[in-house]
Amino acid sequence: MRQIVLDTETTGIDPREGHRLIEIGAVELVNRRLTGNTYHQYINPQREVEAEAIGVHGITNEFLVDKPVFAEVADAFWEFVRGAELVIHNAAFDVGFIDHEFTLLLSTRGEPRLGPVAEHCRILDTLQLARERHPGQRNSLDALCKRYEIDNGRRVLHGALLDAEILADVYLAMTGGQTALSLDAEERSNSQAMASGLSIRRMTLPAGSLRVLRPGDDELAAHQAKLEQIRQAAGSCQWDALASQPQGNGDAAP
Repeated sequence: MRQIVLDTETTGIDPREGHRLIEIGAVELVNRRLTGNTYHQYINPQREVEAEAIGVHGITNEFLVDKPVFAEVADAFWEFVRGAELVIHNAAFDVGFIDHEFTLLLSTRGEPRLGPVAEHCRILDTLQLARERHPGQRNSLDALCKRYEIDNGRRVLHGALLDAEILADVYLAMTGGQTALSLDAEERSNSQAMASGLSIRRMTLPAGSLRVLRPGDDELAAHQAKLEQIRQAAGSCQWDALASQPQGNGDAAP
């Protein structure tokens, strides 16, 4: 599955008041792995950036003067995101601005070749996801970084590419764990071995032949501390449910 973790910076809050995009940053995930492919572009909004917005992202009017307008970068941007699942924090904001830019583009080009986003991409809103998993708690990107122990020390000001990179780490942590249970890997390994002329020999070890190492007090304490950290971050811990189940010999899990 191809996902694009995306963030934008703008001249202000509401595109209906004439505000425009000034920066787009995006990173690519394929099967939940960062590929190293990114998209990053500053954009000349053809209007003034509000002082309050500059205080958030630090991108000034002077900096944007020689940057391309959206019409010049629209095709390359659309090629990068089209067909992917977009992972965005507070998606309505970013998608609203992107669709607004496509609408303005339509009025100049006269043909609906690009957008709307929701008709060509799935959209996953990590803010909504965080609210479902952590109701009643702060779920800003900074708050989630703290909750999931993601280093955001570089984030002095907002920046689209940096925020997209941080959000990718947060998203992977928030949705972490095994995503598919399958024996395909083992089956492929066996098939490849047979095709190469190798035989697979299963070994049966007599009972009691394996040495069991018990954890020490320090290791047990560290284990319990980690479990408590998981409970605080996720609200629950799968180990607790596992530990309460009886094992094959009638004992509880250690």
